[in-house]
Amino acid sequence: MNSIVDYEIDELKALKNKPANLYYKGNLELLKKPKISIVGTRKPFNYTQLLTHQLAQKLSLAGNCIVSGGAMGVDAISHKAAGVDNTILVSPCGINYKYPAINKKLITQIEQEGLLLSPFDEDFKATYYSFVQRNEIVVALGDILIVTQADLNSGSLRSVEYAKKMEKDIYVLPHRINESLGTNELIKEGSAKVIYDIEEFINEFTKTPIQKENSDDFLEFCKTNPTFDEALLKYNSLVYEYELDGKIQIKNGFINLC
Repeated sequence: MNSIVDYEIDELKALKNKPANLYYKGNLELLKKPKISIVGTRKPFNYTQLLTHQLAQKLSLAGNCIVSGGAMGVDAISHKAAGVDNTILVSPCGINYKYPAINKKLITQIEQEGLLLSPFDEDFKATYYSFVQRNEIVVALGDILIVTQADLNSGSLRSVEYAKKMEKDIYVLPHRINESLGTNELIKEGSAKVIYDIEEFINEFTKTPIQKENSDDFLEFCKTNPTFDEALLKYNSLVYEYELDGKIQIKNGFINLC
């Protein structure tokens, strides 16, 4: 048998129709932390992938728990970057199912080290409505909502509508004209704030001293001429940051010091 949350979650009081039960696997202590919801497209641009990873990772290091919906794309990137032990995944199906199947390993890690939540009976299969209810809970749990990329008429914009009703601040990334039309429309109508500087934005939501990676260790690692994949697996977005700063060079799949 899966466990049911046996107390009222304050953040869910904002829901118009609260679920009768909330099933869970994992660490309920994460519900007590400051929480930030991150959502977006299932097919993010490389730019979106990089900045979503940086945002989720740095917000996590700054003491915030990252909430998302477990879908491919932005959701999965956010969960992974936050660290599976500091993220809450709200499922659109019963928690006996791993959906989507492509994220089965990630979902398993989160239920073991982080927190998996579902308002549906444990063997319930996802439906259109269950995705809608999942999205509403994701928004309700977060102190704010970040949408890193979204098309018009997308599920992410439905999440924005929930955030508006709950009077939560909405943040988006700046995108080029004719890209991420949904978030660009939010900027145009003044519904969302734009994250122009990640460090400045992170400082606004810092709850604990940010745990910075040891740059010396990373540079020492780069002296071994590792592959790009090896560096990315070990140091995540630090690889991209050092490349942008001109400290390393990626050539033919290998890392070199500049």
